[in-house]
Amino acid sequence: MESVVKTKWNVDAAHSEIGFKAKHMMISTVKGAFEEFDASLETESEDFKNANFSFTAQVASINTKNKDRDTHLKSEDFFNAATYPQMSFESTSYDGEELVGNLTIKDVTKEVRLSMDFNGVAVDPYGQTKAGFEITGKINRKDFGLTWNAVTEAGSIVVSDTVQMAIDLQFIKE
Repeated sequence: MESVVKTKWNVDAAHSEIGFKAKHMMISTVKGAFEEFDASLETESEDFKNANFSFTAQVASINTKNKDRDTHLKSEDFFNAATYPQMSFESTSYDGEELVGNLTIKDVTKEVRLSMDFNGVAVDPYGQTKAGFEITGKINRKDFGLTWNAVTEAGSIVVSDTVQMAIDLQFIKE
């Protein structure tokens, strides 16, 4: 019986971002990212199909370039970072286009389906083999217990329920 060789890849954080964007008052878009995160993958094939992807992000590292908004997002109204310091993702399948897995925010785990583009593999000037991926998708924040909202005088909601994920990951082959 032939043994399967798995290749492990670790995130190159300097060339990666776990980002998101959401509508504010339904007239503008606010972008943000989690600045402290870890990610890895294990694969048996060069095309990364059926690879196992995972990431964790430190909720308190959220950065939307507005200190007051970031403080509010870390509070019990949203992420409750003091009680739930991490969010995480574990893949269950990847077919070369769609990444399926379990996303956990706060104490809620839900299956999500994301589009993932494999951008290829390259060797950097220092001899390290790197692989790049772009992951996009949408989640409903209320599905994960992020339910706070307010209504403006004109009747618009302040924060959209839909959050768009924009995750760019570069990995280094072990």
